[in-house]
Amino acid sequence: FIENLLNFLGASGTPLERVITLSNATTVELSCRLDKNSHLKSPQVTWKRGNETISHKSKTENSWSIQLKIEDSSKLGSYSCILKGKEELRATFHLQVPKIEARGKRIITYEKDTAVMICKSGSTPMSWTWYMISGSKQIAINASSQADKYLIDRLSANVTRLRILKLTKEDAGVYCCDATFQLGKVKFEMELKVLSILAPLKPFIAVVAEVLILLTTIVLYEVYSKRKEKR
Repeated sequence: FIENLLNFLGASGTPLERVITLSNATTVELSCRLDKNSHLKSPQVTWKRGNETISHKSKTENSWSIQLKIEDSSKLGSYSCILKGKEELRATFHLQVPKIEARGKRIITYEKDTAVMICKSGSTPMSWTWYMISGSKQIAINASSQADKYLIDRLSANVTRLRILKLTKEDAGVYCCDATFQLGKVKFEMELKVLSILAPLKPFIAVVAEVLILLTTIVLYEVYSKRKEKR
């Protein structure tokens, strides 16, 4: 397929950018076209991948393009076309695997409850993997062998859900969903915080404790006052 940055008229020093998501091997043609009314005439054109200059072919008088055969992740990255004349114009294409979306990066729940984590991708991955991060280690979650603790569902081709049952304090930590595409992997991390079931009662317990202290103080004062009167 072809991706273009049309009407390349950005002010000098103001780059144009476009993100292109790719999940499978394909051939991509990137093209920059200068508007016919642009005051930038006969510019010097350079295509770069990062800092590396790459060759291009001219399609028309005001259009320059490159064709890329994307077979693996090594061809992903940022490609820029740079037009130089009296000023410099730049357009950049960012080629990357699809990103993962999730409900949030932090989940707070309570002991004995069930934690639910959902990850979604704009494209269909070949597989989903869930794991917990413990220090520098990645501990894979195997729902089939730990069915009493974990349930993993593929809600649709591009949506996965992890449920952690009967939560304990030991379940708190960082969890990750990993989507594998033909062109590479992408992951999303979520932090799970597990609170004690008494946590919601703490403010109430604090108030009750303050009341008890106040009542005890009043009673002791009255007892002391009565003893003093008898003397």
